[in-house]
Amino acid sequence: MTLAGNVNGAVAGIAAYRPGKPVEELERERGVLNAVKLASNENPRGPSPKARAALQAAAAGLGRYPDGGGVRLKSALAEQLGVAASRITLGNGSNDVLELAGRVAISPGSNGVMDQYCFVVYPLAVTAAGGIVRKTPSKDWGHDLAALAAAVDANTRIVYLANPNNPTGTWVDEAALERFLGDVPRHVWVVLDEAYAEYVTAPGFPDGVRLAATHPNLVVTRTFSKIHGLAALRVGYSVSSPEFADLMNRIRQPFNVGSLGLAAAEAALEDADFVAESRRLNTAGMARVERGLAALGLDRIPSIGNFITFDVGAGRDAAAIYDALLNEGVIIRPVANYGMPRHLRATMGLEEENARFLGALERVLAPWT
Repeated sequence: MTLAGNVNGAVAGIAAYRPGKPVEELERERGVLNAVKLASNENPRGPSPKARAALQAAAAGLGRYPDGGGVRLKSALAEQLGVAASRITLGNGSNDVLELAGRVAISPGSNGVMDQYCFVVYPLAVTAAGGIVRKTPSKDWGHDLAALAAAVDANTRIVYLANPNNPTGTWVDEAALERFLGDVPRHVWVVLDEAYAEYVTAPGFPDGVRLAATHPNLVVTRTFSKIHGLAALRVGYSVSSPEFADLMNRIRQPFNVGSLGLAAAEAALEDADFVAESRRLNTAGMARVERGLAALGLDRIPSIGNFITFDVGAGRDAAAIYDALLNEGVIIRPVANYGMPRHLRATMGLEEENARFLGALERVLAPWT
């Protein structure tokens, strides 16, 4: 056996996660100035003033290791969410806790269930833990909860679902989610990814943390990377039963959240006005982009997150349109790796960024009209 063959076969078969193209890379490669990035579902406003001030203050302690237990942040989260701190696990972004949940639940030969258009981290987490990925067909680009529940068998250990879903922006309401949780056996862990929940204004949207109080097998994950604007600092968390949180904390890396992230996240929780304004701007931006896509004759998947996924149309090449937009200095996200070769995904930006995207898209589509 060669050294290259002496590895975990499951890991060797995994395709690496592909992040959105950085602005600096585009500007360097194509000589584009003042590029706009609408690819990674970030908050275009960045972090709140309170978080920025906390970052500056925390920088004085860079020579010391962070609080490995994240006591202050967990206490602040516990107070805001109305849960015991023992139910919270901190992560290096919500990706970290999504993977930790998979490592706790999955053993070789068991399986994890998820939607065909799920976030790419879910199958990565199951596969890396030695599990088998079982994907169910989507319904109208969203989760078919009945199909997910029906796919659970004796070997299922975990079910992943996102609300709202990435990359489609679709969602399930509280009544449907309650029924689904009742259909899933109590010994199967359900991971509910609520990375975009703070952006939602739709009535009937469920609060996963509240549901977790009466469903011990429910694990809810959230992040500070989206509406709180702290994507670069990588801070996420989960709320689960104390027993599951204890298991996740046993295998998480020591100091998996740095001091700067801990301080900024704690301050971000105190800035409700910043969150509300970010939500308002996102709602207005979504309405503007939806109108713009409709004017261009493009079908889009209705979204309640901070992004929208649209169909470029029959006879058009989504990859070519994406590339042409790069030449215009606009970075959005191709989603062919999600099994959606005719779609592209765009994050809501600032008003002028949304206008630039729509203008560039109109010019790029002109040869196909």
